Amino acid sequence: MMSEPTLFPAGGAEPDRTRTGGLDVVADPDFSTATRIHLDATSWVDYVQGWLAGDDVLMRLLMEQAVWEQRSRWMYTRTVEEPRLTAEYPVIADAPQPVLMYLADTLSAHYRRPYTQLWMNWYRDNNDGTGWHADRPANKLDEAIIPVLSLGVTRRFLIRPVPGGASRALVVHGGDLVVMGGRCQRDYQHMVPKQKQPAGPRLSLNFSGPNPVP
Repeated sequence: MMSEPTLFPAGGAEPDRTRTGGLDVVADPDFSTATRIHLDATSWVDYVQGWLAGDDVLMRLLMEQAVWEQRSRWMYTRTVEEPRLTAEYPVIADAPQPVLMYLADTLSAHYRRPYTQLWMNWYRDNNDGTGWHADRPANKLDEAIIPVLSLGVTRRFLIRPVPGGASRALVVHGGDLVVMGGRCQRDYQHMVPKQKQPAGPRLSLNFSGPNPVP
């Protein structure tokens, strides 16, 4: 069993509460629990357990305040509703909570690239999920670093090579961060599967930067 992560390791500091909108929501600036999983020579995943403290507070506010929509997509011969809700903010400063800017800045400082955009998915229960996919337009780039922050209940996160085959599974809890880097979006696909066991709601917060020309 993995030990509980410790926030505020040596050198870490609690953020100015004006940056978090006065919320008790704190990210570990040192990424002290990060484990890097090398998928191959050019693709990797950082799994950061307990990166965010106070995820339940943030989740409740985002469920209430974000602009959620039910999207549809064409599959084979018909249009179907996506089994999740989505809220997208091309300018993260327009998102409903100031703490999201603080999280984006913390990620930007660590990975040394700007995170200025946010899209969020709301998995309402165990019947919601996603199929195998890569994030667009990052899958058109030679390399990309895409952080995904989980809020809420524990769900499985799977990743496998684009041609198919065996997948790796991460059991992701509320407050955990999964970061896909290198050629991960180009050479791999990921999914959050539906499950038979009942489950409560989960939000995934996906951070990205300006969309460069591939």
